[in-house]
Amino acid sequence: MPTVILVRHGRSSANTSGVLAGRTPGVKLDDTGVRQAAAVAERLAGLPLAAIVTSPLDRCKQTAAAIAKHHPELRPATDRRLTECGYGDWTNQKISTLAKDPLWTVVQQHPSAVTFPNGESMRGMQQRAVDAIRAHDAALAASHGPTALWVAVSHGDVIKAIVADALGQHLDTFQRIVVDTASTTIISYTPTRPFLVRLNDSGSELASLVPPPPKAKKGSRKSAVPSSDAVVGGR
Repeated sequence: MPTVILVRHGRSSANTSGVLAGRTPGVKLDDTGVRQAAAVAERLAGLPLAAIVTSPLDRCKQTAAAIAKHHPELRPATDRRLTECGYGDWTNQKISTLAKDPLWTVVQQHPSAVTFPNGESMRGMQQRAVDAIRAHDAALAASHGPTALWVAVSHGDVIKAIVADALGQHLDTFQRIVVDTASTTIISYTPTRPFLVRLNDSGSELASLVPPPPKAKKGSRKSAVPSSDAVVGGR
């Protein structure tokens, strides 16, 4: 199956002010975030991307637009399933204030039990995000072949939840994962298991993601399906 490059949006004004923006409309990238978005776009510029999919929130759409500048043949598609967690009454609250709420400890240690007041459960967030990634992955496999590369622009907690699923970890472990602004996290899906190729990567080259020309079997024009087997001893 294809490989998804998960990109967290660049730094936003809410990140620097210490506020939990959630789904608040109009939260945009700050000057540093704009530069970060341009930098990650440059890193992705040479890749043969099949699609760019983004959360509907402005900070993600700005980041996706920066990436699309290098891929004029692609128009970013919006998928609400990649949006930020619905934090409910926590939205627009200071992080320093939220840290004193008894629910904060549960969010840190037992997130699978959390439903935010008047908001979304963290289990629900993970499920709809993973469903979105797998749905797009399957559609792109059908339209572009099993070695397609594509980008999904989303949010820190959402990407962490997708990573936890790919690793076969319980959601309660996802706070151990770090995903920085404008970083890339890469997951390659195969018929029987996903592989976490890179995590929270902000600097390495990405050209190695481009698959080599397929070695078709004699008399066959089909591309080879990526193996689900791990390489014993490492690559």
